[in-house]
Amino acid sequence: MKVRPANNADIPRIMTVLEAAKGIMRASGNMNQWVGGYPSESVVRDDIAKGNGYVVEDGPVVGYFAFIASPEPTYAKIYEGEWLDDLRPYHVIHRIGSTPDSHGVFAAIMDYCFAQDPNIRIDTHRDNLIMQHNILRHGFSYCGIIFLESGDERLAYQRCP
Repeated sequence: MKVRPANNADIPRIMTVLEAAKGIMRASGNMNQWVGGYPSESVVRDDIAKGNGYVVEDGPVVGYFAFIASPEPTYAKIYEGEWLDDLRPYHVIHRIGSTPDSHGVFAAIMDYCFAQDPNIRIDTHRDNLIMQHNILRHGFSYCGIIFLESGDERLAYQRCP
């Protein structure tokens, strides 16, 4: 698998991948994450314009994610816990999605991101058991709860050296 920066020509395929990811979520019982049209094409376009959007290719594009340098405003306050390292800069991974028949996309994303920065934070919905499993399997530690700008709760994790 190859990870590369996304470009505007990738957007139709990225949106297909993200819709497929929503299907995976719904099939596993996660009915409340990525609702109301999120992530929208405008969110993906913004990721790409800022240099934060990436695709995973295995032949065709099979995955998408945003990789964003700190600070992440919604991570300024964490509840019922604390960050492992709250002093050094970090990167955040958001909007991970893949097609249902693709295997190893999450691992490819983690390999790419940790090669760029060993201090990574990530969050997910309480109902996203698949993502929680993958996050913990790749060496992250649960740190506590953060709240999105919308007020929605997310479980927060960090992996750092």
